[in-house]
Amino acid sequence: MEREELPLDRQLRQEILFARERVYRFGQPTPLERLHLPGAPSVEIWVKREDLCPVKAYKWRGACNRMATLTPGEKMRGVVTASAGNHAQGIALAARTLGVQARIYMPRSTPRVKQAAVLQHGGDFVRIELSGDSYDEAVQAARADEAENGAVYVHAYDDLLVMAGQGTLADEVVLSGHGPFDAAFLQIGGGGMVAGVSSWLKTYWPEIEIVGVEGIGQASMKAALEAGKPVSLDHVDLFCDGSAVRKAGDLPFQICQHTIDRMETVTNGEVSRAIRTLWETLRCISEPSGALGLAAVMKNRAMLEGKKVLVVISGANIDFLQLGRIAQSQGSSSQTSRTLRVEIPEQPGTMLNLLNSCFSEIDITDFQYGKTDEAIASPIFTITADNSSILDAVSDQLNANGFKWEELTSAVDVDFRAIPLRSDQLRHPAFLRLDFYERKGALHDFLGQRISGNANLCYFNYRQSGERIGRALIGLDFPSSYERDALLMSIPSHGDGYRVCEPVDDETRRRLVGA
Repeated sequence: MEREELPLDRQLRQEILFARERVYRFGQPTPLERLHLPGAPSVEIWVKREDLCPVKAYKWRGACNRMATLTPGEKMRGVVTASAGNHAQGIALAARTLGVQARIYMPRSTPRVKQAAVLQHGGDFVRIELSGDSYDEAVQAARADEAENGAVYVHAYDDLLVMAGQGTLADEVVLSGHGPFDAAFLQIGGGGMVAGVSSWLKTYWPEIEIVGVEGIGQASMKAALEAGKPVSLDHVDLFCDGSAVRKAGDLPFQICQHTIDRMETVTNGEVSRAIRTLWETLRCISEPSGALGLAAVMKNRAMLEGKKVLVVISGANIDFLQLGRIAQSQGSSSQTSRTLRVEIPEQPGTMLNLLNSCFSEIDITDFQYGKTDEAIASPIFTITADNSSILDAVSDQLNANGFKWEELTSAVDVDFRAIPLRSDQLRHPAFLRLDFYERKGALHDFLGQRISGNANLCYFNYRQSGERIGRALIGLDFPSSYERDALLMSIPSHGDGYRVCEPVDDETRRRLVGA
């Protein structure tokens, strides 16, 4: 008897049931863990830890489910796919387990940690082909391979069996006993996970609110829902590389237009803050796309009071260098921050006066200054506090003391630490490498105790590192070489709140001043 054609949503639910019998040949269920969000004790957050699965990302479910359905003839032809990294690892895991050859096309910019993981999981059964600078270009190359060689193409998200495999993570949530949930915040790339998970959650908990979450610079599903069909974005932000998809999948879109209740977009800074929160609460290191859901929860914490919400940590395959950049970014801070440029007279003692009058009780996490004018100095401070009202008080203090200032938060030159310094404005400079102990007042104490007389601050480069000490390179200018040499000979190697690592040698000084 010929099988009756089912509507797509019914087919998907049925295939999720079938996927139960397949995916656990390749991996085990992942835990659901409670997260206590600082500042929001009344929001009950449960985290699905897909970062703890075999490939450190949920993508193994869909890839393995699809690969498990290959016929003997298809296995002989081999598999080809395109992936930004996590789907590729799932294909590699399944290829090795099933003894199937797979060619995997990845963008040239794919983090090395993901490339290495693909080879580790697939061994001799996989071959990586780096092609193009984006996921879409890798897809084109993989499709050309499919047409030329007859291999079976396994799509990363626009495939019913792949979507069904991803839906098994929702099945584990339902069976966990921690539900029902009031809302689920689900990140979206091409839409495979949100389609499978939202369909299954809505089946058992019809009242659950499904919130689709995308990065503000890669909101392809939001664009599709607004247009009534998948559309291509002109530009895709790659910070959340695992969800950087130019166009939502056709099949996921057909599901999502019925299951998603609303969409949220989050900034890279909000994602960075969520990554930090995961580390500080669960000791979980998430890749950027893996933290999208929590970023949206944190953004909407006031609206979620008294509710039970679900988020998915969808992956932990982050390049170590990117992790360092995120940790150093202002967006990752749990505190509020502002960056200000303040004009002061270019005279000895004015910097100390500024600190005394306006910054005495504030945490300075970044300080950039280079002398460029004989009369006016324009130091740049990044200041942080637990709430914005404390930072607003600094603005009031600056105004009350007659300082001219401007807001430079997120300014490009500040982010890239472009610190100008004019050598023709200097007479007899000296540069020191200092370590400041990370406490309020350490900088103030150094300037007040050690920079006296005719010494004038001409350069300062300091950024808080998260360690117990912060490293700084400072420049002092003197009217005479005698005064300069006297300070260098007399300054103690250790003082209250600081230690002098070393004076900068003449060659480094010449590079700094361009002389």
